[in-house]
Amino acid sequence: MNNRSNTVKVAVVGGEGIGPEVTAQSHRILNWFIAKRGAPMTLREAQYGLIPYLSTGRVLPDDTVEAMDEADAILWGATGGPETKEVPASARKAGSLLSLRSKYDLYANLRPIVASQALVDSAPLKAEILEGVDFVIVRELTSGIYFGEPRGIETLPDGQRRGFNTEQYTTNQIRRVARAAFELARTRRSRLCSVDKANVLETSVVWREEVTALHKEEFSDVELTHLYVDNAAMQIVREPRQFDVMVTGNIFGDILSDCAAMASGSLGMLPSASLGPVDRFGRRKALYEPVHGSAPDIAGKGIANPLGSILSAAMMLRLTLNRPEDADLLERAVATALEGGARTADIAEPGAKKLSTLEMGDAVLSALDKVAGKERERA
Repeated sequence: MNNRSNTVKVAVVGGEGIGPEVTAQSHRILNWFIAKRGAPMTLREAQYGLIPYLSTGRVLPDDTVEAMDEADAILWGATGGPETKEVPASARKAGSLLSLRSKYDLYANLRPIVASQALVDSAPLKAEILEGVDFVIVRELTSGIYFGEPRGIETLPDGQRRGFNTEQYTTNQIRRVARAAFELARTRRSRLCSVDKANVLETSVVWREEVTALHKEEFSDVELTHLYVDNAAMQIVREPRQFDVMVTGNIFGDILSDCAAMASGSLGMLPSASLGPVDRFGRRKALYEPVHGSAPDIAGKGIANPLGSILSAAMMLRLTLNRPEDADLLERAVATALEGGARTADIAEPGAKKLSTLEMGDAVLSALDKVAGKERERA
């Protein structure tokens, strides 16, 4: 939050593929909270990707960099798609999401996994498996194999090509994300599962030892368990309700969080928050985005599911604006819309009416008015 005022600055960056389409709906939602609930924020739109590259030679033009640098929170859409071929790899890498995570030190990625009972008929897992599912995956986001050096592709003396990457973690990198996960668990059901591959990887041996030591030193009130990553993947689809908070490294978190989408009904439903360290003003930079990618096969068709982006906006209301009541209101509105039969193509039961991206945004806005009206009546 800006230290000169109580107004939160939000950069809205739709990006590529379906990103601009879904972000347009969460933008509408945030405007509703400004107009109807007095939420203290200003929204600034900025471009990313092919369009600014064609005019500036950069996927992240100066105006977008300025908007994000000044922002307390970034509402992000998606990156990638067929248009990626028109942007040189060097330009793409310079403005990549990985580079932004590193620049802003967004080390803790939170991905809530909540099964909607309204969607059990269209979910890939059985209804009894999904009952009561409500957990959060905390993924370390700025270290591990995605950032480790050395990395590269080389030709060996015998003519073979070899690709190599380096998986590495330090004490501080492990402990700060584990601390974030322990603290989150304290606000929920006080259970943390740490996921690694300590039976094979030295990196994971250090991970497990540091998480265990931190637990003993500072968080003995939280129940701590450990799972190997392969078992964790199986347990997520076998009995996901057993989890409360799960913490793991970068690559494992990337894979497991997509696996966990099956416990929520659709990848299009999943929000996320990427959080930086708390500064001396008590602020922390944050980037909010749906977990799904750019989905180039449906981009421009107006059929993408915006609920992942809208629920990411709910996370922003809770974590950046410190307005948990507004976040709860938005989450109830999404649930109300789903209970009323609102469905985009990815979550529609056979024979159900399929809403467009815009129509789903309309359904959530209508539900917001309805839920807020009931709240006023109770008051």
